Amino acid sequence: MAEPVPLWLDCDPGHDDAFAILLAAYHPGIRLLGISTVHGNAPLDKTTQNARSVLAAIGKHNDIAVYPGAAQALHRPPVHATDIHGESGLDGTSLLPKPPSPPPFQKQQTAVEAMAEALRACPPGTAWIAATGALTNVAALFAAHPDLKAHVKGVSVMGGSVGNGFTPAVMGVVDGVPRVGNYTQWAEFNVLIDPEAAEAILGDPVLAAKTTLIPLDLTHLVLATQEVQDMLLYGPPLEEGKGTAESERKREGRGKSDLRVMLVELLNFFASTYRDVFGIIEGPPLHDPLAVAAILAGTKYEIPFYDYDPKSSEGPSRRERFAVKVVTEGTLEDARVSGAQTGRTIATLLPPGSEGVRIPRGLDIAHFWRVIEECCEKADEVNTKMLSKSGSS
Repeated sequence: MAEPVPLWLDCDPGHDDAFAILLAAYHPGIRLLGISTVHGNAPLDKTTQNARSVLAAIGKHNDIAVYPGAAQALHRPPVHATDIHGESGLDGTSLLPKPPSPPPFQKQQTAVEAMAEALRACPPGTAWIAATGALTNVAALFAAHPDLKAHVKGVSVMGGSVGNGFTPAVMGVVDGVPRVGNYTQWAEFNVLIDPEAAEAILGDPVLAAKTTLIPLDLTHLVLATQEVQDMLLYGPPLEEGKGTAESERKREGRGKSDLRVMLVELLNFFASTYRDVFGIIEGPPLHDPLAVAAILAGTKYEIPFYDYDPKSSEGPSRRERFAVKVVTEGTLEDARVSGAQTGRTIATLLPPGSEGVRIPRGLDIAHFWRVIEECCEKADEVNTKMLSKSGSS
């Protein structure tokens, strides 16, 4: 029987990071080694508290350690997306538990050292890092432990954007010009707030060949439609003709569990932003868990991602790999006020057979959402057992 994929998750919770944590913690094909937190959606102390709170919400706070990492970029002051994610970083629900204390087994060590130790304990060529925030911690890891570049299986990054019709995703328009980024005209937030860290990963020839980049062009295809939200709240719909009146009533009202209600509340917190700014009306997109889902490539649990151009005459036979250049010139103010391209990720298609960054153009979206719901079900079962145990003690 194949071993689950070892994974270290580096994140900045963050509404969609909650789904990344859920997927990493409960997918049967993944063994979550630990979590490190980074500046980004909120200040570091809040992203760390949020990670622990999410673990408590899914019943995993006693099993997974959270290590606080970098509070700001490698060479820049911190920038936080409180205008998107709220002051806490996870505004929009009252159901998030208070952050519990770290588990007893957690060591007193830095995030970088915890990552390095966990990755070294895995056989060479097996462990992945999924990064769903700024790449500051990941860049610091490989700078301090360059031998780990060859040791890890891969790095999966939610970040960047390609533009120019890379996918059919709705990206929005700014002053009549098609938008490429989300936080500025040209740049996606995770890359923008530490472009030097992103360049250190994407521009490294060893790491680039084993990096998967999940850009906005892809995540804006994965929308939490009303149908998806209903599935998350109530579970998969029953086959036609097999439901009873009682079972149909259970698909109305609040939802199957506090966890499911909380997750849907988090999804909807910035739905209005995506509707008003980007013109995405079917439902808000889900970004971060795609970076976790992508590590399952080549396993029996693979969620298909498509790394070819469907518009090309070569189709699936032409596996695409890219060289990615990060624009590091300029400041955040330059980008927001003067239109500088600071933080932009410029992807150049490489010749056939070349090794480079994998940037999928699509995935099996229905399959992805089914897997998320299955992880909700597993978390519900664990929470029910924990409640039952605490009630009987």
